[in-house]
Amino acid sequence: MVEQWDRQDDARRIGSRSRTIAEDFALERPLLMPLPQEPFETGRLFTPRVDRYGQIPVRTNRYSVPIRLIGKRVRVILHASHLVVYDQNVEVARHERLIAKGAVRLELDHYLEVLVRKPGAFPGSTALEQARSAGKFTPVHDAWWTQAMKIHGERDGTRALIEVLLLGRHMTHEHVVAGLAAALRAGAMTADAVALEARKAAQAETEPTPDVRVPGQPPATVTSLHEWRLAHLPPDTRPLPSVSHYDQLLRRRRTSGSGHREGEAQ
Repeated sequence: MVEQWDRQDDARRIGSRSRTIAEDFALERPLLMPLPQEPFETGRLFTPRVDRYGQIPVRTNRYSVPIRLIGKRVRVILHASHLVVYDQNVEVARHERLIAKGAVRLELDHYLEVLVRKPGAFPGSTALEQARSAGKFTPVHDAWWTQAMKIHGERDGTRALIEVLLLGRHMTHEHVVAGLAAALRAGAMTADAVALEARKAAQAETEPTPDVRVPGQPPATVTSLHEWRLAHLPPDTRPLPSVSHYDQLLRRRRTSGSGHREGEAQ
């Protein structure tokens, strides 16, 4: 809207001047100083101290930062829709700005170092609840976590999931989710297996697929060895197992036992 007003104002003349505003500006433009190299910062600066919960107060709300910064003073730039947290000159956190007063926004990744040592606090944590609401903790995460707890137990299975979440610090979220899904299908409930599958997913996106087509023939399809074996297994014509022979053994045992008892009575 402002740009539209500017274009309309370009055709206006001030008083009795012969030139329009746009014509005057064309003469003034070469005389203007160049724009600064660094963009003008429009955000408001705060320097809060990180409390023992790994949170900082900004206006009337609280936001999480990495727990390694507990006790330190950080620099916060508050914008209209988001805020950025810096430790020295390094960005350490970025949050969508909260509008309601007294609200708290927590990032699950900020607490993983503590949760991996205390996995029992993970299921009921507020950070996990907010990660679910934001779509960062997906149903694939939940399915893998459930299966990991069945195999390794609740504590070790939860710790394995937290180790998977730590992969997100050097892998994209999409690749980690793809690794979780692949590991779940294979029944591999370890963080190493998820990391391997996540790297495969990342490699598949960056490396082009080789063209193995032969001129005059339809393109070949690549089938996994597991799928090929399932497709080429012969039909199983064996009869279902029966326990009738064991029943005969039980009858013979009862008969021999009764005869022994009769001998003892005589």
